Amino acid sequence: MLRNEKILVTGATGKIGFPIARALAAENEVWGLARLRDPDTQAALESAGIRPVALDIAAGDFSALPADFSYVFHAAVDPGEHGWRQCVTTNAHHSGNLLYHCRAARGFVYCSTGSVYAYQGQRPLTEADPPGVPLRANYSFSKIAGEAVCEWVARQFAIPLAIIRICSTYGPLGGAPADRLEAILARRPIRLHPDKPNNYCPVYEDDYVALGIRAMELAASPPLLVNWAGSETVSIEEYCNYMGELVGIAPIFEYTPQAHTPLWPDVTHMHETLGRTQVPWREGMRRMIAARHPELTLRDV
Repeated sequence: MLRNEKILVTGATGKIGFPIARALAAENEVWGLARLRDPDTQAALESAGIRPVALDIAAGDFSALPADFSYVFHAAVDPGEHGWRQCVTTNAHHSGNLLYHCRAARGFVYCSTGSVYAYQGQRPLTEADPPGVPLRANYSFSKIAGEAVCEWVARQFAIPLAIIRICSTYGPLGGAPADRLEAILARRPIRLHPDKPNNYCPVYEDDYVALGIRAMELAASPPLLVNWAGSETVSIEEYCNYMGELVGIAPIFEYTPQAHTPLWPDVTHMHETLGRTQVPWREGMRRMIAARHPELTLRDV
């Protein structure tokens, strides 16, 4: 755990940024950057010991932001709902500007996504696999552009950088498994790709907090590029059936080519650099359900 450092976390109110900022704030001066349009979000940051910074990355103006952070975890994103140009400007151009602005940092983490990969069938995806065009094309395309821009800036100015390709995070604050839990409880179909099983490596909150902090510490020049996921492989079908057993409702699966292709990352390089995750997927799913639905009595399975 880092101590006595001045750290910037962008996207600090999100399901990835907030737990990381909260963990770091126990021993560090943490600035949490977000749009902060809701007063409750600012209060949540303050109660966690995080200094709120109201700033929209989409504006691209960092002149009022200090540049003396020792570490930066950049998780703020444009999800791509308003077209690819704006998405690329925010996720690529402005990320490069932020990296240059904070070029004195000893470690900068750029959050990319595992959805950048072209589907390779029933095998894990390595960091060397090519990009493709998934369902959320604007977002994924902008993240490939962001990786390229940040890598160029980092190499040009010798800034220690880690690029993490995030794959299936989940926990009390949500994530894809949480969305599928809600579908189970509502008895709605869960749409899956027909090339089954739909394998993933979901990573629970405790582990992605530890891996995120470790990525800041191991940022390097030339940059570190690594898949960021859980150490265990489990299919959506298997973990949804398990959650269904816990809550007493069988999931309904609907297979369609319109569903996202399975995102199954190879975590060999992650194990070699960041380490292994500690929370087994069954324990993580049970914890998530208990946190999000305390009114439910979970079965012993």
